[in-house]
This record gives sequence, structure tokens and C-alpha cells, in this order.
Amino acid sequence: MEQIPLIVTTQWLEQRLGDPKLCIIDATVFMELSEKGGPPAVWSGKASYEEGHIAGAIHIDVLKDLSDPQSALPFTVPSRDYFIHKMTLLGIGDDMHIVIYDQGALVGNPVTASYWASRLAWQMHYEGFENIAILEGGLPKWKKENRPLSIVPGSYAQTSFTGQRRSELLATKEDVKRAMDDDNTILINSLSSEDYRGESGAYVRKGHIPSSHNVFFGIHADQQSNEVHDDDVLRQQFEKVDALNPTKKVITYCGGGLAATWTALMLNKLGQKNVAVYDGSLNEWVSDPTCPLVTES
Repeated sequence: MEQIPLIVTTQWLEQRLGDPKLCIIDATVFMELSEKGGPPAVWSGKASYEEGHIAGAIHIDVLKDLSDPQSALPFTVPSRDYFIHKMTLLGIGDDMHIVIYDQGALVGNPVTASYWASRLAWQMHYEGFENIAILEGGLPKWKKENRPLSIVPGSYAQTSFTGQRRSELLATKEDVKRAMDDDNTILINSLSSEDYRGESGAYVRKGHIPSSHNVFFGIHADQQSNEVHDDDVLRQQFEKVDALNPTKKVITYCGGGLAATWTALMLNKLGQKNVAVYDGSLNEWVSDPTCPLVTES
């Protein structure tokens, strides 16, 4: 099967609408940060999907549909059986070209990042799905270019899936603890510099994981065009922290394993294949008083 790019343009997708091998997923979730600090407000994008979406797309809520219902933390990877059952019921399985989009990272924030789409793509890659792309600029760019929308719900016939889980794509708390003292592993904090330095009230304990470097997820795409920066521009930020060194392993983290997947996608785009996402991220780390945090730059 033809390998599709990790990131596809709106033109690329529109030209392929109606392709029987194509599966389009609207992964929109809305998140709004609290001005007073503390947990953000999060709600489903299903109602927005029903008002207008790319033709043929189905909606998947990564919070309600594809997170572990038994976990105390949001956005936790569920069991493999649970995930595969959900996917195949929706008609997502072998031999498909999958394109995922969302409506942006944060409500009321101009930063451009499709981390809801990249989170779903990462979970799918983790379970062994291939040929997955993120739509560059998501639905905002699609609408800005006056490309067609539909209010007809998409659907795909129930199918099967035979891929194997790629356990190397997920990092645990213990993996991160070991990485703090491992010169062969690069830890990347994907949050803002304020969060990294412990100057925000977003978490009950402030700061970042020792030895981790700060590469903010919001710098990878242009806020006006909604397009991902050229590779030469992307490469500069990661080269500063040696994250493109092919002999190193990279672990990305953020608050809840969302922005970290967008960072991981950029690293993959630049050719770094040895990248894992710390699924629990700071939500898990700060809840364990034995896990250290530092606030210096």
C-alpha cells in the first residue's frame, strides 16, 4: 500500500475525498485554560462536528471514547482490547489511509497545534496502525480556504485489525525516572516556558522534571497560515537540545500526554524515530511526592 505522509495538506485531502481506502476522523475536543489556575475545562467536539465537518468524517472523542475508563487520570491509554474493539466497531482497521483533524489545541488561544489529532494518531501508532496522517491546519484552515463541509454523519463498515502493539512508543513514570540520569535519553517538556519554570498555577506542584529541556509545542506552526514550519525551522529548536541525534532516545511529556504527541510528531517528521511519549506526564508526576521537580531554567 502507498505510504501517506505524516502531515497532509488540505489540497491533498480534498483531491482524495471519496477514495474508498480513505478514512477521515474528526478528533476535535475543546479545552479552555482557567485564568485562576488549576485544571482546564474540557468538553466534547461532537456538537461542533454535527454543525459541519469534512465530508465522510466520523467523530471520535479521545477523552470519552479512547481513554482508560478505570484510570484516575484523564487521557490515559486504555487496554489494547478496549482500544481495538472501539476502532474496529467504527470501521477503522487494516489497509486504510487514515487522516485525522481537529479544531486546534486551546479555546481562545491563537497557538496552532493539532494535538488532539496527534494524540489519536499516536495512540493508533502505539497499537500498530499504519498509514496515519494529520491534516495540516485542521478544520480552521479547511474553512479558511472555503473547502466543502457536510452535516451528513460519516460511517464505515465494521472491520478487523491485525497489527501489533509498539510498546517502545510509550514511556512510563519509571522510564522517565531512569532517563533523568541517562545521557543517552533526551527528556523534552512540551509546555510553555512559564509552566516549565514553575511560574504558572496549572499544577499542584510547580516546575519540570530534572534534566528535561523545554521545547514549547506552540512554536512548530505559523499562527497566521496554520501551516507547520519548514523542516529547517523545526530542526533548529530540536538541534539545540540534541534531540535529533540518531543515537539518542527521546521522551516527550507535557501536562496530560497531549502536546507531547504533537512534539513527537514533529520529531518523527524530522527523521527521529526513537521517540516515546510519557503518557501520564505531569498529571501523574506531580501527584507522586517522590517524583522530583525543579524550577530553574
